[in-house]
Amino acid sequence: MAGLGQRAIKSRQRVLCERVKLSFLFRYFPALIRSWFRATSVFTPGDPPTELASRSKLASGLRLASTLLFLTSLSLAQTAGGDSRPTTSALTQHALELAKSGRCGEAIPVLKRTLSETRDKEIRRKAGLAGLRCAMVSNQFDVAEDFLRTLTREFPDDPEVLYAVIHAYSDLATWASERLAMRAPNSAQALELRAESLEGEGKWQQAGEEYRKIIQQNPRLPGIHFRFGRLLLSEPNPPPDVAEQAKKEFQQELEIDPSNAGAEYVLGELARQAQQWDGAVEHFSRAAKLDAGFGDAFLGWGVTLVSTKKFSEAVAPLEVAVKLEPTNPAAHYNLAIAYTRTGRKEEGEREFAIHREMVQKQPAEKNQPPAEPAASPQ
Repeated sequence: MAGLGQRAIKSRQRVLCERVKLSFLFRYFPALIRSWFRATSVFTPGDPPTELASRSKLASGLRLASTLLFLTSLSLAQTAGGDSRPTTSALTQHALELAKSGRCGEAIPVLKRTLSETRDKEIRRKAGLAGLRCAMVSNQFDVAEDFLRTLTREFPDDPEVLYAVIHAYSDLATWASERLAMRAPNSAQALELRAESLEGEGKWQQAGEEYRKIIQQNPRLPGIHFRFGRLLLSEPNPPPDVAEQAKKEFQQELEIDPSNAGAEYVLGELARQAQQWDGAVEHFSRAAKLDAGFGDAFLGWGVTLVSTKKFSEAVAPLEVAVKLEPTNPAAHYNLAIAYTRTGRKEEGEREFAIHREMVQKQPAEKNQPPAEPAASPQ
């Protein structure tokens, strides 16, 4: 009985406290409170807090009171200081606490507002990270993309930001792949995703079987012959005729999609390795024209011309290769040869010097100057 009496006293004290809070709000925000009461049907119009009929109504009012008291303190701080920064900072701190406690639905709007209003880098960083985590947890992927853009633009080298971004994109990829598997398990795209996964695991034969299934279902699907041809060339211990098999796949790809610069490039590499110089130049130059930013295509084009001692013709594509891939030693080395053999010795020495500096910074096993493109077909 004594315990019940104590609980009754404490209950009465809480009710009185709640009434005090609501009385304060009625005094300073009467229109707002009445409007809210009418909208939520907690009170009837005109009811003062002293006439509350039940503690359940008081509990609902208290939740509003806590929020409005918080906003009131922010408003008073803003009025006294004449500056919006304290309001933004306090709101952000409140939103961070909401996010930490799992109340992401309430936190996200405030975190978005913070990013639009404040310029403080640390506040923006914290708000962006908290917003990203909340958006991913609540499956609001469009909102997550907004936070991702802000974070990657403003904090591109921050370890914590990069870690969060990696996990966000990984989660997005997982969600999309699971959705594809559920909604269209037999589609060419689902089969292709499985093939790429098997390829990444080094299960070449199983991956090849998946690619063949896709080709059987849709032999004119853009990109599929290119991917299958690339798989054939990637497989360890391939059969002797693998180059011819892959070549046929790339040629079929170009019949379907003549704008596939990757297929043109790999055909150029296959021709160059077979010392079919004219064919190599033709394919490399086509790849470069199809994709003006394809550095390897310009490099392969120039290297082929250097190999056939057409140094003056090699200069132009190699100059483009150096501009597109300034950190590629092979590009500088071959351009140095082309310059030297065309009488431009000073420029050739400059390129040789750049090449020497680059290879000195590389591991010892890579210090041999290549006279051909270092990159493998993509």
